[in-house]
Amino acid sequence: MMDSENQQGQRSGASGGDELLQLVSFRIGDEEFGVDILKVQEINRMLEVTQVPDVPDYVDGVINLRGKVIPIIDLRRKFGLERKEPDKHTRIIVVDLSGNVIGFIVDAVQEVLRIPRSVTEPPPAIVADGRAEYITGVGKLDDRLLLLLELDKILLN
Repeated sequence: MMDSENQQGQRSGASGGDELLQLVSFRIGDEEFGVDILKVQEINRMLEVTQVPDVPDYVDGVINLRGKVIPIIDLRRKFGLERKEPDKHTRIIVVDLSGNVIGFIVDAVQEVLRIPRSVTEPPPAIVADGRAEYITGVGKLDDRLLLLLELDKILLN
């Protein structure tokens, strides 16, 4: 990954005044999601997760990542999907949310995207009203839709 100064320089370097969003895209089930690359610290293969008693069912447990204990959230379970056994594509996306380092389990990491803000729009009201308040927008790409997530909001619900 690039350093954050370089990322920010590229992020604001959109032509025609249309801000570029730099996103890490990943899959959960059949859907593709994107999160701001500046919040992503690293992406790891699945690691051994230590169970923690009496936590919400979407909290998988904690991992020890280079001497730091990090809570792990299974986004499949948070989104109401069935738990899936990790496979060779399963990844943990480690993010910094307002100073809290947290790992999110996803089915697969797709790619790093740079898309103009103009190809995004707010989620439809029926989506935004429900439990999915963490979906902040929908990116209309050539051949697919990308659901934009605000990971900070996932922790509040």
